[in-house]
Amino acid sequence: MGERLRMAIDRYDRHFPFFDHSLNLPSGIELECFQVGQSAKLRDGNGRHEEFLNGQYDVAEFSMSSYLMAKDQGYPIVGIPVFPRRLFSQSQMWVSADSAMTSASDLVGKRVALSSFQTTLSLLAKGDLTFYYNVPWKSIQWKLTTAEKIPIEHGPDVNVEFIGDRDRLGQRLRDGEIDAFFLPHPPHDIMVGNIPARRLFENVEEEEARYFRDRGYFPIMHVVVMQSDLAERRPELPMTMMALFHQAFEIAESYYEDPNWSMLASARHQWETERARFGGSPWKQGFRANRDNLEMMIRYAIDQGMIRGKLSPEDLFHESTWES
Repeated sequence: MGERLRMAIDRYDRHFPFFDHSLNLPSGIELECFQVGQSAKLRDGNGRHEEFLNGQYDVAEFSMSSYLMAKDQGYPIVGIPVFPRRLFSQSQMWVSADSAMTSASDLVGKRVALSSFQTTLSLLAKGDLTFYYNVPWKSIQWKLTTAEKIPIEHGPDVNVEFIGDRDRLGQRLRDGEIDAFFLPHPPHDIMVGNIPARRLFENVEEEEARYFRDRGYFPIMHVVVMQSDLAERRPELPMTMMALFHQAFEIAESYYEDPNWSMLASARHQWETERARFGGSPWKQGFRANRDNLEMMIRYAIDQGMIRGKLSPEDLFHESTWES
Protein backbone atom coordinates (compact mmCIF):
# COMPACT_ATOMS: atom_id res chain seq x y z
CA MET A 1 0.00 0.00 0.00
CA GLY A 2 1.51 3.34 -1.07
CA GLU A 3 1.46 6.69 0.66
CA ARG A 4 -1.93 8.30 0.02
CA LEU A 5 -1.60 12.06 -0.41
CA ARG A 6 -4.43 14.57 -0.53
CA MET A 7 -3.47 17.53 -2.71
CA ALA A 8 -5.40 20.76 -3.41
CA ILE A 9 -4.54 22.78 -6.53
CA ASP A 10 -6.21 25.13 -9.02
CA ARG A 11 -7.40 24.13 -12.52
CA TYR A 12 -4.68 25.75 -14.65
CA ASP A 13 -3.65 24.12 -17.93
CA ARG A 14 -0.36 23.00 -16.30
CA HIS A 15 -2.42 21.12 -13.70
CA PHE A 16 -4.74 19.28 -16.12
CA PRO A 17 -2.51 16.17 -16.10
CA PHE A 18 -3.18 15.75 -12.37
CA PHE A 19 -6.91 15.50 -13.07
CA ASP A 20 -7.01 13.53 -16.34
CA HIS A 21 -4.65 10.83 -15.02
CA SER A 22 -2.07 11.35 -17.78
CA LEU A 23 0.81 11.52 -15.26
CA ASN A 24 3.13 8.60 -14.65
CA LEU A 25 3.01 8.27 -10.87
CA PRO A 26 5.98 6.62 -9.16
CA SER A 27 5.40 3.46 -7.17
CA GLY A 28 4.62 4.06 -3.53
CA ILE A 29 2.38 7.11 -4.07
CA GLU A 30 -1.37 7.37 -4.39
CA LEU A 31 -2.41 10.91 -5.22
CA GLU A 32 -5.92 12.21 -4.61
CA CYS A 33 -6.19 15.61 -6.31
CA PHE A 34 -8.79 18.17 -5.35
CA GLN A 35 -9.69 21.13 -7.55
CA VAL A 36 -9.95 23.86 -4.92
CA GLY A 37 -9.91 27.58 -5.58
CA GLN A 38 -8.97 30.35 -3.18
CA SER A 39 -11.45 33.18 -3.72
CA ALA A 40 -13.28 31.45 -6.59
CA LYS A 41 -15.21 28.26 -5.83
CA LEU A 42 -14.10 25.38 -8.04
CA ARG A 43 -15.27 21.79 -8.29
CA ASP A 44 -14.10 20.85 -4.78
CA GLY A 45 -14.61 24.18 -3.06
CA ASN A 46 -12.56 27.26 -2.20
CA GLY A 47 -10.47 28.62 0.68
CA ARG A 48 -7.59 26.35 -0.31
CA HIS A 49 -4.93 28.18 1.72
CA GLU A 50 -6.89 28.18 4.96
CA GLU A 51 -7.89 24.54 4.54
CA PHE A 52 -4.25 23.52 4.07
CA LEU A 53 -3.24 25.40 7.22
CA ASN A 54 -6.02 23.58 9.06
CA GLY A 55 -4.52 20.24 7.99
CA GLN A 56 -7.15 19.20 5.47
CA TYR A 57 -4.55 18.53 2.76
CA ASP A 58 -1.05 17.04 2.71
CA VAL A 59 0.14 19.13 -0.24
CA ALA A 60 -1.30 22.31 -1.68
CA GLU A 61 -0.81 25.27 -3.96
CA PHE A 62 -0.38 28.21 -1.59
CA SER A 63 0.00 32.00 -1.59
CA MET A 64 3.70 32.96 -1.74
CA SER A 65 3.20 36.00 0.50
CA SER A 66 1.18 34.12 3.11
CA TYR A 67 3.81 31.38 3.01
CA LEU A 68 6.54 33.91 3.84
CA MET A 69 4.48 35.06 6.82
CA ALA A 70 3.76 31.49 7.90
CA LYS A 71 7.45 30.56 7.85
CA ASP A 72 8.34 33.75 9.73
CA GLN A 73 5.80 32.79 12.39
CA GLY A 74 6.87 29.15 12.67
CA TYR A 75 3.95 27.32 11.05
CA PRO A 76 4.78 23.60 10.58
CA ILE A 77 4.80 23.62 6.78
CA VAL A 78 7.61 23.37 4.22
CA GLY A 79 7.95 24.55 0.63
CA ILE A 80 8.72 22.71 -2.59
CA PRO A 81 10.24 25.01 -5.28
CA VAL A 82 7.36 24.64 -7.70
CA PHE A 83 5.65 27.92 -8.63
CA PRO A 84 2.37 27.15 -10.44
CA ARG A 85 1.03 30.72 -10.62
CA ARG A 86 2.87 33.84 -11.78
CA LEU A 87 1.72 37.34 -12.71
CA PHE A 88 3.20 40.66 -13.66
CA SER A 89 1.80 43.39 -11.42
CA GLN A 90 1.47 45.79 -14.37
CA SER A 91 -1.46 43.94 -15.97
CA GLN A 92 -3.36 43.86 -12.67
CA MET A 93 -3.40 47.65 -12.11
CA TRP A 94 -6.80 48.92 -13.27
CA VAL A 95 -8.35 52.40 -13.49
CA SER A 96 -11.64 53.71 -14.89
CA ALA A 97 -11.85 53.97 -18.68
CA ASP A 98 -11.90 57.79 -18.59
CA SER A 99 -9.12 58.16 -16.00
CA ALA A 100 -6.27 60.56 -16.77
CA MET A 101 -3.79 58.30 -14.94
CA THR A 102 -1.26 56.52 -17.15
CA SER A 103 1.79 55.98 -14.92
CA ALA A 104 2.74 54.68 -11.49
CA SER A 105 3.50 58.20 -10.24
CA ASP A 106 -0.13 59.17 -10.88
CA LEU A 107 -1.18 56.86 -8.02
CA VAL A 108 0.37 58.98 -5.26
CA GLY A 109 -2.34 59.99 -2.79
CA LYS A 110 -5.00 57.94 -4.59
CA ARG A 111 -7.48 55.39 -3.20
CA VAL A 112 -6.43 51.96 -4.45
CA ALA A 113 -8.34 48.78 -3.65
CA LEU A 114 -6.63 45.44 -3.04
CA SER A 115 -7.81 41.99 -2.07
CA SER A 116 -6.00 41.67 1.27
CA PHE A 117 -2.83 43.52 2.20
CA GLN A 118 -0.90 40.25 2.19
CA THR A 119 -2.30 38.78 -1.04
CA THR A 120 0.75 38.02 -3.17
CA LEU A 121 -0.32 40.34 -5.99
CA SER A 122 -0.74 43.09 -3.37
CA LEU A 123 2.75 42.40 -2.01
CA LEU A 124 4.24 42.41 -5.51
CA ALA A 125 2.44 45.54 -6.71
CA LYS A 126 3.31 47.57 -3.61
CA GLY A 127 6.90 46.41 -3.84
CA ASP A 128 7.17 47.14 -7.57
CA LEU A 129 5.79 50.63 -7.03
CA THR A 130 8.43 51.31 -4.37
CA PHE A 131 11.51 49.56 -5.73
CA TYR A 132 10.91 49.65 -9.50
CA TYR A 133 8.88 52.82 -10.07
CA ASN A 134 10.15 54.89 -7.09
CA VAL A 135 6.58 55.47 -5.86
CA PRO A 136 6.51 54.76 -2.08
CA TRP A 137 3.67 52.38 -1.31
CA LYS A 138 2.94 54.33 1.88
CA SER A 139 1.98 57.33 -0.27
CA ILE A 140 -1.23 55.53 -1.34
CA GLN A 141 -4.53 55.01 0.49
CA TRP A 142 -5.13 51.24 0.47
CA LYS A 143 -8.69 49.88 0.55
CA LEU A 144 -8.92 46.18 1.47
CA THR A 145 -11.74 43.89 0.38
CA THR A 146 -10.73 40.53 1.87
CA ALA A 147 -9.78 39.42 5.39
CA GLU A 148 -6.13 38.56 6.01
CA LYS A 149 -5.24 34.84 6.07
CA ILE A 150 -2.51 35.36 8.68
CA PRO A 151 -2.77 38.26 11.19
CA ILE A 152 -0.72 41.37 10.40
CA GLU A 153 -0.31 44.66 12.25
CA HIS A 154 0.37 47.97 10.52
CA GLY A 155 2.28 50.98 11.79
CA PRO A 156 0.63 54.39 12.19
CA ASP A 157 2.16 55.59 8.92
CA VAL A 158 0.26 53.00 6.86
CA ASN A 159 -3.05 54.17 5.39
CA VAL A 160 -5.21 51.02 5.30
CA GLU A 161 -8.99 50.73 5.48
CA PHE A 162 -11.10 47.57 5.21
CA ILE A 163 -14.06 48.19 2.89
CA GLY A 164 -15.07 44.58 2.11
CA ASP A 165 -17.63 43.71 -0.56
CA ARG A 166 -15.16 42.76 -3.26
CA ASP A 167 -17.95 42.06 -5.74
CA ARG A 168 -18.81 45.78 -5.75
CA LEU A 169 -15.37 47.00 -6.78
CA GLY A 170 -16.46 47.61 -10.37
CA GLN A 171 -19.30 49.84 -9.21
CA ARG A 172 -16.99 51.60 -6.72
CA LEU A 173 -14.57 52.39 -9.54
CA ARG A 174 -17.37 53.62 -11.83
CA ASP A 175 -18.89 55.76 -9.07
CA GLY A 176 -15.56 57.33 -8.06
CA GLU A 177 -15.37 55.75 -4.60
CA ILE A 178 -11.93 54.37 -5.50
CA ASP A 179 -9.41 55.56 -8.08
CA ALA A 180 -7.87 52.21 -9.00
CA PHE A 181 -7.67 48.58 -7.98
CA PHE A 182 -4.93 45.92 -8.07
CA LEU A 183 -6.42 42.42 -8.06
CA PRO A 184 -5.25 38.95 -9.14
CA HIS A 185 -8.88 38.24 -10.17
CA PRO A 186 -10.49 41.46 -11.50
CA PRO A 187 -14.26 41.82 -10.91
CA HIS A 188 -16.51 39.88 -13.27
CA ASP A 189 -18.47 42.94 -14.41
CA ILE A 190 -15.24 44.55 -15.60
CA MET A 191 -13.80 41.46 -17.27
CA VAL A 192 -16.99 40.92 -19.31
CA GLY A 193 -17.17 44.61 -20.23
CA ASN A 194 -20.29 45.62 -18.32
CA ILE A 195 -18.33 48.38 -16.54
CA PRO A 196 -15.71 50.19 -18.65
CA ALA A 197 -12.20 50.10 -17.23
CA ARG A 198 -8.65 49.87 -18.53
CA ARG A 199 -5.19 48.96 -17.31
CA LEU A 200 -3.10 51.79 -15.88
CA PHE A 201 -0.26 51.38 -18.41
CA GLU A 202 -1.21 52.14 -22.01
CA ASN A 203 1.14 49.55 -23.56
CA VAL A 204 1.14 47.02 -20.75
CA GLU A 205 2.76 44.17 -22.70
CA GLU A 206 5.77 46.33 -23.50
CA GLU A 207 5.88 47.51 -19.87
CA GLU A 208 5.97 43.89 -18.70
CA ALA A 209 8.64 42.99 -21.26
CA ARG A 210 10.76 45.90 -20.00
CA TYR A 211 10.31 44.72 -16.42
CA PHE A 212 11.33 41.18 -17.44
CA ARG A 213 14.43 42.47 -19.23
CA ASP A 214 15.40 44.53 -16.19
CA ARG A 215 14.61 41.96 -13.51
CA GLY A 216 15.06 38.67 -15.37
CA TYR A 217 11.99 36.85 -14.06
CA PHE A 218 8.23 36.38 -14.29
CA PRO A 219 7.12 37.11 -10.68
CA ILE A 220 6.06 34.22 -8.46
CA MET A 221 2.53 34.26 -7.05
CA HIS A 222 2.06 30.77 -5.63
CA VAL A 223 4.26 28.01 -4.27
CA VAL A 224 3.63 24.32 -3.56
CA VAL A 225 3.77 23.44 0.13
CA MET A 226 3.69 20.29 2.23
CA GLN A 227 2.95 19.51 5.86
CA SER A 228 6.28 19.39 7.73
CA ASP A 229 5.58 16.13 9.53
CA LEU A 230 5.01 14.40 6.20
CA ALA A 231 8.32 15.70 4.80
CA GLU A 232 10.12 14.57 7.95
CA ARG A 233 8.61 11.10 7.73
CA ARG A 234 9.12 10.80 3.96
CA PRO A 235 12.10 13.05 3.08
CA GLU A 236 12.13 11.86 -0.54
CA LEU A 237 8.62 13.24 -1.16
CA PRO A 238 9.52 16.91 -1.85
CA MET A 239 11.70 15.93 -4.82
CA THR A 240 9.15 13.36 -5.94
CA MET A 241 6.37 15.97 -5.95
CA MET A 242 8.60 18.45 -7.74
CA ALA A 243 9.23 15.91 -10.50
CA LEU A 244 5.49 15.29 -10.86
CA PHE A 245 4.74 19.01 -11.26
CA HIS A 246 7.50 19.34 -13.84
CA GLN A 247 6.12 16.34 -15.71
CA ALA A 248 2.64 17.91 -15.66
CA PHE A 249 4.04 21.19 -17.00
CA GLU A 250 5.75 19.42 -19.90
CA ILE A 251 2.53 17.59 -20.80
CA ALA A 252 0.55 20.85 -20.68
CA GLU A 253 3.14 22.63 -22.80
CA SER A 254 2.75 19.95 -25.46
CA TYR A 255 -0.97 20.81 -25.78
CA TYR A 256 0.04 23.97 -27.64
CA GLU A 257 1.63 21.95 -30.43
CA ASP A 258 -1.95 21.60 -31.69
CA PRO A 259 -2.85 25.00 -33.24
CA ASN A 260 -6.50 24.49 -32.32
CA TRP A 261 -6.10 23.12 -28.79
CA SER A 262 -7.32 26.44 -27.36
CA MET A 263 -10.59 28.18 -28.24
CA LEU A 264 -8.47 31.25 -29.08
CA ALA A 265 -7.90 31.29 -32.85
CA SER A 266 -4.47 32.88 -32.41
CA ALA A 267 -3.32 30.77 -29.44
CA ARG A 268 -0.36 29.22 -31.28
CA HIS A 269 0.70 32.61 -32.64
CA GLN A 270 0.55 34.07 -29.14
CA TRP A 271 2.60 31.14 -27.81
CA GLU A 272 5.32 31.82 -30.40
CA THR A 273 5.22 35.60 -29.83
CA GLU A 274 5.62 35.15 -26.09
CA ARG A 275 8.60 32.83 -26.51
CA ALA A 276 10.25 35.46 -28.69
CA ARG A 277 9.47 38.26 -26.22
CA PHE A 278 10.95 36.42 -23.25
CA GLY A 279 13.75 34.55 -24.99
CA GLY A 280 12.12 31.19 -24.26
CA SER A 281 9.72 30.12 -21.54
CA PRO A 282 9.39 32.60 -18.64
CA TRP A 283 8.40 29.70 -16.37
CA LYS A 284 11.76 28.94 -14.79
CA GLN A 285 11.88 25.67 -12.87
CA GLY A 286 13.71 24.63 -9.71
CA PHE A 287 15.19 26.48 -6.76
CA ARG A 288 18.36 28.00 -8.19
CA ALA A 289 16.69 29.54 -11.26
CA ASN A 290 14.16 31.28 -8.99
CA ARG A 291 16.44 32.38 -6.17
CA ASP A 292 16.63 36.05 -7.24
CA ASN A 293 12.86 36.23 -7.54
CA LEU A 294 12.50 34.75 -4.04
CA GLU A 295 14.99 37.22 -2.59
CA MET A 296 12.94 40.05 -4.08
CA MET A 297 9.74 38.75 -2.49
CA ILE A 298 11.45 38.49 0.90
CA ARG A 299 12.76 42.06 0.55
CA TYR A 300 9.27 43.32 -0.32
CA ALA A 301 7.71 41.46 2.63
CA ILE A 302 10.21 42.92 5.10
CA ASP A 303 9.67 46.44 3.73
CA GLN A 304 5.89 46.08 4.10
CA GLY A 305 6.08 44.76 7.67
CA MET A 306 4.76 41.33 6.75
CA ILE A 307 7.74 39.42 8.12
CA ARG A 308 9.93 40.44 11.05
CA GLY A 309 12.79 37.96 10.97
CA LYS A 310 15.56 37.33 8.48
CA LEU A 311 14.64 34.65 5.98
CA SER A 312 16.84 33.31 3.21
CA PRO A 313 15.41 31.53 0.16
CA GLU A 314 16.88 28.28 1.55
CA ASP A 315 14.84 28.72 4.74
CA LEU A 316 11.66 28.36 2.70
CA PHE A 317 12.25 24.94 1.14
CA HIS A 318 13.06 21.39 2.05
CA GLU A 319 16.85 20.96 1.98
CA SER A 320 16.64 18.12 -0.54
CA THR A 321 15.47 20.64 -3.16
CA TRP A 322 18.20 23.29 -2.74
CA GLU A 323 20.30 21.99 -5.64
CA SER A 324 17.37 21.77 -8.05
